[in-house]
Amino acid sequence: MPKMKTHKGTKKRVRATATGKLLHQRTFGSHLLTKKSANRKRKLRKALKVASSDSNRLRGLLGR
Repeated sequence: MPKMKTHKGTKKRVRATATGKLLHQRTFGSHLLTKKSANRKRKLRKALKVASSDSNRLRGLLGR
């Protein structure tokens, strides 16, 4: 059997913590930031935990 390859698109969007949880960035935080309030932009900086229903599928794509 050949080795499993990491899905590069997923690798760029999702990261695993030391305990194995998957994190991703929030949407709407990369452009058109002048119209968004400072409070909203500050909340967009925080990463979110991936939903448990998606985590198994994403782990497979990451090769974990």
